[in-house]
Amino acid sequence: MYLSYELPQATLNRPCHSDDTSVAILSKHDGSFEKVGPAPPDRSATLHFHQKITADNSQHGGIHPLVALKSHQENLASLVATALQYLPDASPSRTDHDPLHTIPVQTHSPQARKTWLLKRKPDLISVTRGPGMRSSLSTGLDTAKGLAIAWQIPLVGVNHMQAHALTPRLVSALVEEPNNARVGKPAFPFLSLLVSGGHTLLLHSKSLTEHSILATADNIAVGDVLDKIARVVCPPSVFVRQPHEIMYGRLLEDFAFPQQHDYHYVAPATRGKEVSRRDTRFGWSLPVPFAGSAKTRAMSFSFTGLGSAVERIAAQIGQTASGMTTAMEGGKEEVEEDGRLGGDGGMEERVELAREAMRVTFEHLASRVVLALDSLREAQAARLSSTNANEEGKESKQHEEMDAIDTLVVSGGVASNQYLRTV
Repeated sequence: MYLSYELPQATLNRPCHSDDTSVAILSKHDGSFEKVGPAPPDRSATLHFHQKITADNSQHGGIHPLVALKSHQENLASLVATALQYLPDASPSRTDHDPLHTIPVQTHSPQARKTWLLKRKPDLISVTRGPGMRSSLSTGLDTAKGLAIAWQIPLVGVNHMQAHALTPRLVSALVEEPNNARVGKPAFPFLSLLVSGGHTLLLHSKSLTEHSILATADNIAVGDVLDKIARVVCPPSVFVRQPHEIMYGRLLEDFAFPQQHDYHYVAPATRGKEVSRRDTRFGWSLPVPFAGSAKTRAMSFSFTGLGSAVERIAAQIGQTASGMTTAMEGGKEEVEEDGRLGGDGGMEERVELAREAMRVTFEHLASRVVLALDSLREAQAARLSSTNANEEGKESKQHEEMDAIDTLVVSGGVASNQYLRTV
């Protein structure tokens, strides 16, 4: 939801597109705010409230639509009620309820009896309109519509993926955040790689409202394939230690790299090395998406072949491990000569498979970013070669804009993977 008053402008936002129910209140400041004393910088923002509740899908090995829907229905109203208490207070000059500018909010402090306070009325409500699971989206949309009608304020539907692309600009504008390290504000134009469990997109962001899709997934999303890989590669002990964790991609990263930053990653020096299989000491290698096909330079992502290959290798590891015996001597497990470990099933080979699967996945993502930059540069060169003098002036300006792309925004759930950031 978005609030605005005479001085600051505030936002109360409701994203509900999957299994997270979330409500936030945000104030956006303008230049006039600086006239009343010490104030944040122009165009800064203040986050008054932000809280989310995630549905417990641990019994289903992933997000179950009905479980997510039930969580939204049970928690959304209470989150909104809590958020309203964090709305900025009404102006001291307003002692009576004015429906045009204020709303009465009942306090819920356990130390005091319930009282009513006048709060500033939101200027608008923003809510996730998609993409996402329809049942989850409808819960948020219906609630937001009801509040917008009751308060007689505008309703703004927000594209989930566009919000991901613009999040760094919002974070960079936040003030009075103790853990805010002043994230750099990406200047337009910039590239956005949006990677999550439901989406894989490469965008060319030119303004707040102008975004061009450069590449998208042909089949499953990158977060989905990482979750599937984690289920077959990580040994049972990983899931036993964290029974309520359904972010399997996070478990995969922790299993592959228990000591963070111990990546020893070396980027391929040539395109040929990038699309070549890399043999491991266990005798298997993983296929590189689009390698050896006409789509090797296609602006798209594909992960199904990689996921299937990982499943086959993981099954072989399990079969090999099941036929091995583990001898306990002096408190140490017996390690086979080829490096495979009994008990949890070929532990060292599983770690190698997890690392290789992530490497191939993330290099595939990175390769499309490089191809996109190459394509944009080639397009610039082609336009600049025009002999039309009038057009040359226009294209020169476009050239300057394209040269200004020096920022890549990586957002979505998978963006938290430290190995991806390294690649």
